[in-house]
Amino acid sequence: MTSQKAFLWGKRFQTKQFPLLIADSLTVFWGEWLKLRARITQVAATGLISPLIYILAFGLGLGSSIRPGSGITGNYDNYLEFILPGMVALSSMTISFGGTTFSICGERLFSKTFEEMLLAPINPLALHIGKMLAGILRGLMTSGSVILVALLFTGNWNFLNPLFLLLLVLNCAVFAGLGVIVGLSVRSLESVGLYNNFVIVPMSFLGATFFDPSTLPVALKCVVYLLPLTYASTGLRAAVYSPLSEFPWYSIPILLVVAIALSLWGSYKFSQQQD
Repeated sequence: MTSQKAFLWGKRFQTKQFPLLIADSLTVFWGEWLKLRARITQVAATGLISPLIYILAFGLGLGSSIRPGSGITGNYDNYLEFILPGMVALSSMTISFGGTTFSICGERLFSKTFEEMLLAPINPLALHIGKMLAGILRGLMTSGSVILVALLFTGNWNFLNPLFLLLLVLNCAVFAGLGVIVGLSVRSLESVGLYNNFVIVPMSFLGATFFDPSTLPVALKCVVYLLPLTYASTGLRAAVYSPLSEFPWYSIPILLVVAIALSLWGSYKFSQQQD
């Protein structure tokens, strides 16, 4: 089995292998889609509750006491407009990570079907990409519901512009890739809770979803900009409300590099997996 999975770790990668890589990735993704399509409504609604609570509590509740110019820089009429792009980033992160992690954990720890996938003559990178694509789809389904809410509240169609959607896909790719790695690493569902409590929950509040990181002291700014969600939140916000001349273009390559790095790590994990 190890020799079959030496895709990047024992052989030199050749360009002619790309068609096979794409085909294998889509095969894995199709298997995930067949399981996912029966729960489309459930998946789309699952990650909508938390953003709606945040929108009601912070956007409409706390936001009524926050006026433009009180520490929030940008072209926003109210605090609700400010946090809506962050809610899209937050929902896509939560579902891309959680859905991917629990899907792999279910196959590994309960249904015991994961070994069959490992025995298949499929490149480990294709395994990772296929699982990651399913996580991206989960994240887009949920964040699509939040975007619909944002359109109803603001009527701003920039939530559907190509730059916004590109950043959204990259954010889903990053956290779906992280979800694959965590799903391959944990030994119980309790361990998933630890990752969620110590990684995802802190990032939810520190990833520039509720505040403008440019207003922070230098020390805190350094911490906040270590988080990939920060680049997604600030980029999505700029894509909706700022002109292209003020868009943080660096956010795209940073998220892309993180997604690629996680893909390489995930493919290595698949190549070494012994389940």
